[in-house]
Amino acid sequence: MKFEALDWAIVIAFLIGNLVLGYILGRKVTTAKEFNLGSGNTPWWAIGLSVIATYISALSFLGAPAWAYKDGLAALAIHLNYPIVIILVTGFFLPFFYMSGVASIYEYQERRFGQLSRAVMSSIFLVTQGLSTAAILFATALVLKFITGISIPAAVVIITIMALIYTTMGGMLAVIWTDVFQAVVLFGGAIIILIALFVSMPTPVGEVLAHLKQLGRLSAIDTTPDPTVATTIYSGLLGMTLFHITVYGANQMMVQRTLGAKSIGDAKKSYLLMGYAAFPIYFLFFFIGVLAYGYYDGKPFDQPNQIILQFAAESGVPGLLGILAAAVLAASMSTLSSAFNSMATASVVDFYQRYFKKDGDDAHYLRATRYATVLWAVIIIGPAILYAQSSGSILEVLSKIGSYFVGAKLGMYGLGFFSKHTTERGLMVGVVAGFAIISFVATQTEIAWPWFCLIGGTATIVVGWTASRLLDGKQAEWSPFSVPGQQARFAREGRPLKDGNWNTMPGAIDRQSLWLLAYLAATLVGLALFEHMV
Repeated sequence: MKFEALDWAIVIAFLIGNLVLGYILGRKVTTAKEFNLGSGNTPWWAIGLSVIATYISALSFLGAPAWAYKDGLAALAIHLNYPIVIILVTGFFLPFFYMSGVASIYEYQERRFGQLSRAVMSSIFLVTQGLSTAAILFATALVLKFITGISIPAAVVIITIMALIYTTMGGMLAVIWTDVFQAVVLFGGAIIILIALFVSMPTPVGEVLAHLKQLGRLSAIDTTPDPTVATTIYSGLLGMTLFHITVYGANQMMVQRTLGAKSIGDAKKSYLLMGYAAFPIYFLFFFIGVLAYGYYDGKPFDQPNQIILQFAAESGVPGLLGILAAAVLAASMSTLSSAFNSMATASVVDFYQRYFKKDGDDAHYLRATRYATVLWAVIIIGPAILYAQSSGSILEVLSKIGSYFVGAKLGMYGLGFFSKHTTERGLMVGVVAGFAIISFVATQTEIAWPWFCLIGGTATIVVGWTASRLLDGKQAEWSPFSVPGQQARFAREGRPLKDGNWNTMPGAIDRQSLWLLAYLAATLVGLALFEHMV
């Protein structure tokens, strides 16, 4: 493997483009609000592409093919649920956050329950986001190591510095627009890899696909009613639906960019874009992994996350390794920049401003957020290096880690939205019980990790509600920050129920989003037909 001059030119041009864009946008940022939320004039499609690029990181570019190399297209079941997820998130979560004008979505928890709930939820976000960002750093470091031979620690530091520079300069505005640029590079690179695999197959593609079908690797719908299997259609459409609701509805990194949209309609449209785009994107990444299995005839790899890198190096296609490196860097830097910005925002708004410096001016909080951005970038370097000890798909490893925490998020927001009698004291008991039960299930049973969110969330809700009744009794009225409380408030104050064609009241599902259900049905039918048509 040799990284040629053309490859270096592609990567250097990509990096310079990001830095220049960050510098230009950074000159427009003068307030903490602009740093956290953007200008307020960003078009919805740019925010939508930013949402897509942020979640589809290097973990997807390297980890999804590695996962499919091991499990075939069945792994795609984990990502079939986005239409359901987006309908619920745009109907319940976004209206609460957007209409309240908050910078941190965890401020909702304080308004609904109290400051301890806010601190707990924000802390869970910071821990889980730190771990996932570290995994993304590691995945990208693999690319640099593969290309240049430098050590993982050195690669981690280099990548962190590159992403940190433009994020610190431009805040959310730089995050969104560099994400748009990076999304083009990311998906363009994936399509080129797919084409190169088709062209480079040692035998005719038709024969390869027929062989893969015989092996069962083109079957994306596993109807086995077995909770110990992670990639069944049931875990994908039930367990992982709840998992992804917390990812898109209760995650500061994902929601934060929508809070700076021009209107609630634009915020919702940016998420609807993800609802439609997720399936073809993930199908692309997992199908690449399946084709790689055919190309290598299933030979084992010591580090499966390097399978696509190995292919690019061996293909002999000029510039392909450079395109792949730029695509992986694009995938990583889009997520890293969003993570740095959102973690800094949560740290300053939820903790520093709330407990340590309540009377600072805007310039002070802008500086504090930039310092916090640098601090979090430094902190995650350690865990990123430790991920080098893991084996298997880094995407699957990270999903398993995240599944320990999402139950608490689901329970806290579920009780906040729909429970009349839940109090903060009872909620905290429920959160502790939920973590305890998930720890037991994960270590003492064979139940697959996609079900952890359902189990942990149910435990948090049941124990939290029961403890609230025992500790604090019945509550006389619905909280104004529950869904029924909001609906009563809208009626009492005569608030408009629509902004254009979009609902502003939490709990009201937009007619436009219901088309996603038809789209979901079409994808399931398409996957069933795909296997039979090969």
